[in-house]
Amino acid sequence: MTDRNSIPSEDLENRDDEFVLTADLPGFEKDDIDVRVTDRTLRLEAENAEETEEEEEGEYVRRERHRASVARSISLPEAVEADDISATFNNGVLTVRLPRSEPVTPGKQIEIS
Repeated sequence: MTDRNSIPSEDLENRDDEFVLTADLPGFEKDDIDVRVTDRTLRLEAENAEETEEEEEGEYVRRERHRASVARSISLPEAVEADDISATFNNGVLTVRLPRSEPVTPGKQIEIS
């Protein structure tokens, strides 16, 4: 069995009101991928397994197994709105849109004495 563990290539863009993460995940399907956000960390994990077998009169002539998994944690520079995050997966490329969070409070002016 062949194990291939690696870190996916990714870009994190800082746009006006959101961050956009683009990650290359060739060979994976949408259902193989898990994306989670906790505090200011985005976690990507993907895992799949394939098995190829050829038989000749009941005995294995060739049997190959392939397993691939990748994982990556990305620190986000600012807080994001977890409920508004969206993700798409097309042709082996994962795109995650992470809208910036509004500050919890506008701040407090401190009086100088």
